[in-house]
Amino acid sequence: MAVQVIGRGPLVPELKPSSHDSRTIVLAPTGKDSVLIAGLLGRRGMPCHVAASVEELCLEIERGAGAAILSEEALSETAITRLRAVIDEQPPWSDFPLVVLTVGGRVTIQSERLRALRQPLGNVFLLERPIRPETLLSTLEIALRGRLRQYQIREQIAQYSRAQEALRRSEKLAVTGRLAASIAHEINNPLEAVTNLLYLMRDCGDAEKSKGYLASADQELARVAEITRHTLRFYREPSHPVDTQVESVLGSVLVLYHSRMAAASVEADVEIFAPEARVLASPGELRQVIANLVGNAIDAMRHGGRLRLRLSEESGPGKPRVRLTIGDTGSGIPRSLLPTIFEPFVTTKGETGTGLGLWVTGEILRRNGWKMQVRTRHGALRSGTVFSLVMPAATTVAAQEEVSEAVA
Repeated sequence: MAVQVIGRGPLVPELKPSSHDSRTIVLAPTGKDSVLIAGLLGRRGMPCHVAASVEELCLEIERGAGAAILSEEALSETAITRLRAVIDEQPPWSDFPLVVLTVGGRVTIQSERLRALRQPLGNVFLLERPIRPETLLSTLEIALRGRLRQYQIREQIAQYSRAQEALRRSEKLAVTGRLAASIAHEINNPLEAVTNLLYLMRDCGDAEKSKGYLASADQELARVAEITRHTLRFYREPSHPVDTQVESVLGSVLVLYHSRMAAASVEADVEIFAPEARVLASPGELRQVIANLVGNAIDAMRHGGRLRLRLSEESGPGKPRVRLTIGDTGSGIPRSLLPTIFEPFVTTKGETGTGLGLWVTGEILRRNGWKMQVRTRHGALRSGTVFSLVMPAATTVAAQEEVSEAVA
């Protein structure tokens, strides 16, 4: 049973409400239509702005507006092209309403041509002149009600984006806490050993034994220094994508999880077929992905097991890839949960899991344009899970541009 996650999608930014959101922009350059419409809307308490040109109309729409009323004679080919560019630049939630006042009469080649040009403008209401004030107001109110629903969708998107950011921050803190606990445990073990060795040296009258104790203490302190170097690397690493050696990041994670694996009776098999494999990535994000996968694998092997890690390179048609495979002989993932494991609050750990680790991992994958393949077996006789992380190698200009485009 397998599932694959591929994606690259930027997060939706928070959208601030504008004081111009309910305005109606009026463009009727000939006759008295603009004055009459502005007076009608003013008497109804409906805010409006009279534009003198298509360029001003477009600028006011970009500033924020609920709808626009414009006469057909203002929509030349050039004007429609300019207006269409503004409409196309609207965010995904927006379907800006346009009320177009058309000229009554028979259909002509010119009118059909203008109709075809208007089609890409999208949400267009056509009103044939002469128009009763009640008809104009009724049409405009329908357009503004639709625009209000769009604003509600905008706020829901913004709230969802804020909630996602809060979850990402909470999971980042949780990962930091788990790493800090691992670091403290890793440092505590050799320090306890040094304390015991110093005690033995004080009570030992044999010079040869003292030398042996001193050599052992030196080895334990070297272990502390190694852990400290890996820890300082977290703090000093850049947060933006850089040329990153994958084996170095993988090694730092294994150093910090060494005691945890020993306590869980987990043996690690590490196969490095591409020691110089490099990717264009933030080392912190790559480490968070690896730490999530390794931590989950250890949690799945509560009664011991084998953790298999394999780093290799794959050559393809002009796009070499780096593949990092992390497999375990744990309990596996139930078939019912597999399609949703990258969604928030989905966990196989019960009350001990937050359900955010793989969700954050999925966000990092999408942001960097990486791929994740998952294979799992959940059964009484044989079980386990294999995650394969596939990333463009940072060995070609094409690969670097691909990752840079995904990050942008």
